[in-house]
Amino acid sequence: MEQFEGLTPTETFKRVSASLGCSPTSAEVAAYLDKHDKLKHLREHFHIPKISDLPPTDLSLVDGTKDCMYLVGNSLGLQPKMARTYVEEELDKWAKSGVHGHLGGSRPWAWAENNIEELMANVVGAKPEEVALMNGLTVNLHLLLLSFYKPTAARHKILLEDRAFPSDHYAVESQIRLRGFDPQKSMLMLSPRPGEDTLRTEDILQVIEKEGDSIAVVMFSGVQYYTGQLFNMAAITEAGHKKGCYVGFDCAHAAGNAELKLHDWGVDFACWCSYKYINSGAGGLAGAFIHEKHKDSIKPALMGWWGHDLKTRFEMSNVMELQPGVNGFRLSNQPILLVCPLQASLEVFNMTSMAALRRKSILLTGYLEFLIHHYYTKDPAQPQKPHVRILTPSDPEQRGCQLSLSFSVHIGKVFKELDKRGVACDMREPSVLRVSPAPIYNSFNDVHRFVETLGQALTASGSQ
Repeated sequence: MEQFEGLTPTETFKRVSASLGCSPTSAEVAAYLDKHDKLKHLREHFHIPKISDLPPTDLSLVDGTKDCMYLVGNSLGLQPKMARTYVEEELDKWAKSGVHGHLGGSRPWAWAENNIEELMANVVGAKPEEVALMNGLTVNLHLLLLSFYKPTAARHKILLEDRAFPSDHYAVESQIRLRGFDPQKSMLMLSPRPGEDTLRTEDILQVIEKEGDSIAVVMFSGVQYYTGQLFNMAAITEAGHKKGCYVGFDCAHAAGNAELKLHDWGVDFACWCSYKYINSGAGGLAGAFIHEKHKDSIKPALMGWWGHDLKTRFEMSNVMELQPGVNGFRLSNQPILLVCPLQASLEVFNMTSMAALRRKSILLTGYLEFLIHHYYTKDPAQPQKPHVRILTPSDPEQRGCQLSLSFSVHIGKVFKELDKRGVACDMREPSVLRVSPAPIYNSFNDVHRFVETLGQALTASGSQ
């Protein structure tokens, strides 16, 4: 949609509607944007559930033959169509060749994950040798912190956001205890200003400047799971380094969502799961990153045989030939059945670029924001009418694809009505819906249908 380059999302929707002679909220605008979407073919590589296949659906209310409105990639991405093919290939290989599958076929089990690390590196803005596919996110976070968190009496704090994802909080708390320190004194948690929902970058940088001499590790999310805020990772990394801190990120909600440049930003370490925006399936193989500048200086605290150089790994000498950098942090051989769906998804990412996905995402989430503002901005003339406050920053540079919508009414019933009508999103008590149109498979029509269905759900729940 080059003709709209340089316009804000709102300006784009108004320009399109004017050219079509319709309202900016019309479904015609969504149809036009989908028709001219250069990435629309990527959707064909994923299984989109039908409304009738979703367990909560009430078929008396909706046409079950339509695709559902799947807007919950922040929790679990959709299945790539090639995932089944690749899994069945490996099951067939196992059935027919047994142990010989370790060295044969298109993805030999002894190094299958190595074949797709370059694809993953492209998604997170890293060099292939800086990325390892292994374990689950929290396991990787623990392994990384064991090496990067080296507390001293003077420098023992870990800075993270208040209300970080629970797993991050627990990992940090337990790492501090493991080193004999008190989480009450060593966990430095940063909250938004009173009356605000998200952290200001200047406040984060100010705390690093003020407390930096006592901070061993700065460890933030890339994208905050609850609010959808995309942190300025480059600025945080630079500020942390100036004060002598290591800087790492949990990129669970950022990888495959935002355009990351982990190498260029000089991030020390990062980890992420792959089952959200990277669509590898529930509990899929996770990723870890260590910047190449640390490849010879940072060693794993715990070692396993998969960290041994592949060339001599199977000689079983029990004399460790540690691979440099993140590769030395591997412990065990990877489950081939988890490699398969991850490969299937990364191949779809490889059909485009994160820059292109990001351009679409800004417009797609901007469309959701535009429609929510149009229909659900607080109206002083109708104070009883349900309204929505968007917790996620309005600046596209400070968010990924997720919008966290805070309703003026309790949305438990509303959420159930959305469920009945083929909408897949998620809620957080008492009033927040997280809605995440993923650019790799979601359409503008998905967003338009969601907002339309939201109105129906509010009415049916008695909230409107």
